[in-house]
Amino acid sequence: MRCVDIDYEQRKIQLTGGSTYIVSLPIKWIRDCGLNPGDPLTLIPRSDHTLLLSADLNIGNKKLESTMEISSGDTLEDNFRVLVSHYLAGYDIIRLVSDKGFQAHERKFFKDVTRQRLIGIEVIEESRNEIILQSLMNYRELPLEKALQNMYRLITSMLGDVILALKHQDLELARDIANRDNEVDRFYLLTVRQLKVAVEDPKLAERIGIERPRQCLGYRLVTKILERIGDHVERISQQIIIMDSNVPEKDPVFAMGALAQKVFADSFRALEEKDINYSNKVINYARKFEDHTAMRTEQGASGCTSEYIGSIVQSFRRISEYSADIAEMSINMWSEKNKDDQKDLSLIP
Repeated sequence: MRCVDIDYEQRKIQLTGGSTYIVSLPIKWIRDCGLNPGDPLTLIPRSDHTLLLSADLNIGNKKLESTMEISSGDTLEDNFRVLVSHYLAGYDIIRLVSDKGFQAHERKFFKDVTRQRLIGIEVIEESRNEIILQSLMNYRELPLEKALQNMYRLITSMLGDVILALKHQDLELARDIANRDNEVDRFYLLTVRQLKVAVEDPKLAERIGIERPRQCLGYRLVTKILERIGDHVERISQQIIIMDSNVPEKDPVFAMGALAQKVFADSFRALEEKDINYSNKVINYARKFEDHTAMRTEQGASGCTSEYIGSIVQSFRRISEYSADIAEMSINMWSEKNKDDQKDLSLIP
């Protein structure tokens, strides 16, 4: 039975037996949850000095299920976006149902796309009208820091390789970068799934390294920025593939790429260390991009006439700006942590 919400109310702490503190529970909540005298409750102390009281003995262990009806009027990609929303909501089992039955190409699409773009999702059962997907990965045991580091390492390798591909017009390397961006997207969706569930599940939040619920918002923004940076690196690789000329070695675009690479690496370091002074240095250093832009304009693009080079420059610019945003987020998150730590100290008698 689902426990309904009750109005806000206050209860006083009482002392019984000389050493035991007790608080009475709302009778309406007791009845709605179907509880009786002697039934156990789960108490979860939280770092923000709240206490989560649950009547669900299997909290954290239940497999959440959802059913999604495939709309014949929408494209397969449209339906997949709805499927992703179920995945992000934290459902462990997702049932895809089609009244008219799945055609062969539809069945293949959902099997392939879930394995390629959603970490840990596998088809465990299927029939003519139903495909059952289940998350087989224990994402609750994957620290958020580890997932972010995986995204960072992938993007770092992509950035380094895209500069090499641009310098040597290496089309094979450029195509490989596009494939790696799919891995970045997979980790992005996984971290969003973790963070959405962590907001409601303090046990999960603790396991993945979230000390306070408000941190979820900051990390949610950071993961989106990382995903956008990956998209821009992938966009550069696509421009390299269709370019009709080589870029001269002295073209300032390579200095722009090196700057974007450094700002990105430094911004992630700033995020991990939560060092305000270092974060400000990263933000200020990112502004040097304008100097390279002015230099490239003065040099007349070093004789490079490719119509695609402008798009590459713009993507390097966005990577630098997004990286500066990460450094700024580290400042905000450090300030929030410092504020909470001061609150904790003020409670010490």
